[in-house]
Amino acid sequence: MKVYQSVLLLFCCQFFHTLALNCNVVNGNLKQIDAGSGSVVGVNRNDEIFVLIDNVFTKISGSLKHFSVGPAGQLGVNTANNIFRFQSGGFVKLEGLLNQVDAGGDQIIAGVNMYDDIFCSNMDANNKWLSSNIPWINIGGKLKYYSCGPYSCWGVNHNDQIFIMKDVSSSVCSGSGSFVNIPGLLSMIEVATDGSVYGVNSQGSLFRRTGVTRCTPDGTDWIPVVACPNGHQHVSFDLGVLWVVCVDGSIRKCS
Repeated sequence: MKVYQSVLLLFCCQFFHTLALNCNVVNGNLKQIDAGSGSVVGVNRNDEIFVLIDNVFTKISGSLKHFSVGPAGQLGVNTANNIFRFQSGGFVKLEGLLNQVDAGGDQIIAGVNMYDDIFCSNMDANNKWLSSNIPWINIGGKLKYYSCGPYSCWGVNHNDQIFIMKDVSSSVCSGSGSFVNIPGLLSMIEVATDGSVYGVNSQGSLFRRTGVTRCTPDGTDWIPVVACPNGHQHVSFDLGVLWVVCVDGSIRKCS
């Protein structure tokens, strides 16, 4: 059914062309990557953690299944769904449990737990992260993946349906409080710190959302992007550079 819906998506969203990028292979192998605020981080299939230092993915101590970097800092979750913040060369445990976490919003933290419940924490709470009682805000809905930018958050559910939360700010991380469905199907989605939106579907195809601005946060169309010869697994964008993990785990830096 998803294959049929993905084919239908090609027509209903008016894919006029495919965007081909200039990509270079970067040494390393990852399953997930995230770029934000000038930093790039990721984890591999063994949950080992890597940080890009002097254009080299360097392993650091610890174990995470998902690692995110952005205006909210460097945040990750492990296989037990514990939340950690990377600070002064080490990881500090935060209160709560999340399956996936995102640091890309305007100094807000967002994520989803093992039950697909959606949570966020405002800038003031994030700046007081040493507190033992972080006031997580539960947002209505169910998502398996959630990513925030400067003025909106995007997510996908277990049916790969795409949703946007508008009017998100540093003091109101829950935004308008109601999700809007966006046509298309994606298995993961990432919002950059400049508001750019990229995602990968279950067939390994990569897409960019066109027309996304503060005034038109939901954008207009999905445009196919080709960075990997055999399919894409994960994607992130920052400072004009697209970072892509291919299905074989290889890493590509594209412009």
